[in-house]
Amino acid sequence: MTTFDSLLADIAPDTGESREISNPATGEVVGRAPVHTVDDLDAAVATARAAQPGWAALGHAKRSELMLAAADAIDASAEALAQLLTREQGKPLNGPNARFEVGGASAWLRAAASTPLEAETVIDDGESHAVLHYRPIGVVGAIGPWNWPMMISVWQFAPALRMGNTVVVKPSEYTPLSVLALVSVINSVLPEGVLQVVTGDREVGARLSSHPDIDKVMFTGSTATGKAIIRSSADTVKRLTLELGGNDAGLVLPDVDPAAIAQDLFWGAFINTGQTCAAMKRLYVHDSVYDAVVDELAAVAASMPMGVGTDENNVLGPLQNKAQFDIVARLVESAKASGARVVMGGNPDAEQPGYFYPTTLVADIDNDNDLVQHEQFGPALPIIRYSDVDEAVAMANGLDVGLGASVWSGDRDAARDVAARIEAGTVWINSHGGVHPMIPFGGVKQSGYGLEFGVEGLKALGVPQVING
Repeated sequence: MTTFDSLLADIAPDTGESREISNPATGEVVGRAPVHTVDDLDAAVATARAAQPGWAALGHAKRSELMLAAADAIDASAEALAQLLTREQGKPLNGPNARFEVGGASAWLRAAASTPLEAETVIDDGESHAVLHYRPIGVVGAIGPWNWPMMISVWQFAPALRMGNTVVVKPSEYTPLSVLALVSVINSVLPEGVLQVVTGDREVGARLSSHPDIDKVMFTGSTATGKAIIRSSADTVKRLTLELGGNDAGLVLPDVDPAAIAQDLFWGAFINTGQTCAAMKRLYVHDSVYDAVVDELAAVAASMPMGVGTDENNVLGPLQNKAQFDIVARLVESAKASGARVVMGGNPDAEQPGYFYPTTLVADIDNDNDLVQHEQFGPALPIIRYSDVDEAVAMANGLDVGLGASVWSGDRDAARDVAARIEAGTVWINSHGGVHPMIPFGGVKQSGYGLEFGVEGLKALGVPQVING
């Protein structure tokens, strides 16, 4: 049985430079991560390039069989992986957090392995015959974030592997141990060289996105970094899938039952303590139900314990790093200075260890306030009052990002009509942020491009080839 200590021992660097990784809830050292260099990346890419033809030659059925066995290996190590994730990322074990994320990593690996992708006959009329196939791209570079380090890494590399590509993963500098451990478990099953991890700084990331032997880059993270990847990948004309920043809007229509939607509103905004790209970052509520929605949401928020992730009672944790803590604090202070009403929170305890920012609701705030206009990526939700649905839609569409959005209503048809007017890659009805391995997911505007999940996600990790004749 895999234990937390044995998992750390498996990934402990034995040579070369390394650095300490600390628990964002306590400041205690979790372990040490290797500091890889550009030379290390080049070696990993060369190994992946050499391994790719043999991996592709196994065929879909054999690759899927190995991926399903890798998912079994994750399940067998699930508790140790969750314990490591909690200590490194900060999210609690329970609630939609560490154990949930490890389970999601296994589930998405299984889905990628099991989803059929058949060749498509596009014409066969007696005169012409053309069939569309999807071939492996080659070597895929996967650059992951610190908020869901295990699950998002799987979102990237699982479909890539299924389609016959090999993968070099670069995790966030904040959460390398979680990804190293996950890949170590998976590599107990996969052939050598097929899936590798390189943990390094921005120089390593820049080299990956411009590397002549990387054929596609998948990136989840900020819009600014996504733009840099686009520029650095241009000379080699790499294929890209970019899931970038979001500032998701939720629109509450006047016919809701505030008490009935309050808990789902809360988790739509505060899952992973608000550190989720597709979390609800701004909430527009009709004037007729505004006060009731604020009150019901505050009651739910007050019942959600925040603290150190290894405490089984907690469901909210710290911000993962000091830089993100400072962003949230600055935006809430901007809201306070404008005269907005802080319903709860907004007062971090300077004496408390760790990067804890309290669950914060800010009401009676102008739409042009910084807390509304800029993605906070933390546990602070601005709630904006509106009186006309057209006005709310215009405010929701008023930013240059469009990852997700939601509409809340007792009339599902009316909600769908409003949803169709919102500029976002996904619009949920009476929920926010839920993803499914078979439902395509991606953003519009400056939230990126390309689709993940399901059949469309597999196609994005292949090169289309038409055989005509």
